[in-house]
Amino acid sequence: MFRLMWMQLQRRLFARALGSLMLAALLAEASSAAQPARPEVLLRFSHVVAPDTPKGRMTSHFKALVEQRSGGRIRVEVYPDSQLYGDDDEMEALRLGAVEMLAPSLSKFGNYGLPEFEVFDLPFLFDDLAQVRRVTQGPVGQQLLERLSRQQMLGLGFLDNGFKQMSARKPLRTLADFKGQRLRVQASRVLVAQMRALGAQPVVLPFGETQQALASGVVDGAENPLSNFLTQGLAPLQPDVTLTRHGYLGYAVVTNPRFWASLSAPDKELLAGALAEALALGNRLSAQMNEQALAQLQRRPGVRIHRLTPLQRAALRSAVQPVHDGFARSVGADLLKDVQQAISPEAPKTQSAD
Repeated sequence: MFRLMWMQLQRRLFARALGSLMLAALLAEASSAAQPARPEVLLRFSHVVAPDTPKGRMTSHFKALVEQRSGGRIRVEVYPDSQLYGDDDEMEALRLGAVEMLAPSLSKFGNYGLPEFEVFDLPFLFDDLAQVRRVTQGPVGQQLLERLSRQQMLGLGFLDNGFKQMSARKPLRTLADFKGQRLRVQASRVLVAQMRALGAQPVVLPFGETQQALASGVVDGAENPLSNFLTQGLAPLQPDVTLTRHGYLGYAVVTNPRFWASLSAPDKELLAGALAEALALGNRLSAQMNEQALAQLQRRPGVRIHRLTPLQRAALRSAVQPVHDGFARSVGADLLKDVQQAISPEAPKTQSAD
């Protein structure tokens, strides 16, 4: 009898334990259903320059970081060289949700109701990249990024491409050299005014059409950082490069606000962290690649490098001063003053002939 009672107790205990295990499994399954794994995310990043430029390498590094850190759950597709969208339509594509991320040049934002971004186009405003970064990485830069919300864009950061140099089929060192030259510019009122102040004829063209326009004679010259000049194959078409360092070319990385709002907080943190690292790399590469491009061009047969004298540089600066005055009147003297204060926080900005 005792043995029978013992066996019955064992069976009850086993059944109770089995029931507990089944209940735990059901609860775990219910919990898993209530908290599903985060969905996969596709991020399309479109830009208009070559993969081996600072922007191209920045986007590739961003892709690698994101996919590694997300275990492949966030997939980044990069479309360089205007493969997906070009200068004329990439902003609209972003706002419509056809792409998730862009890095347009700062010049482009003026035509999208944000003329304050054209402050970066003002000729001879910055002397070096340290001055640029005091603007882009400080309060003025943050305020500019926040203004992008007016046009259904979310600003995430700034990227350098360096200082622009002039190229043509002859040296461009004096106002007489510029007179009558058809020079390609981006769609920026400041850049158009700059070329007119120098006596040239500005021709607004998308970046992807510049090489063909130079080859066909539609334009006589252009302005570019040397890394762009080299990677776009402009050397055979533009034998004379004048090191004017007259203007800065940079980008703002922007995303679609609806896309960003759809992300979980951990995914936003992951993307923001990866982008910060990628932008830091891109900014380092910008300076390095422009130096390397200059060294390559100096060794290249058929390319002639010209440098400005201090007097020539001073004369060009003086000629474009009305462009600064016009920007202050049309966009706002306060913004220009804030930028100048960020550039030289201890003293007012002066136009030196360096």
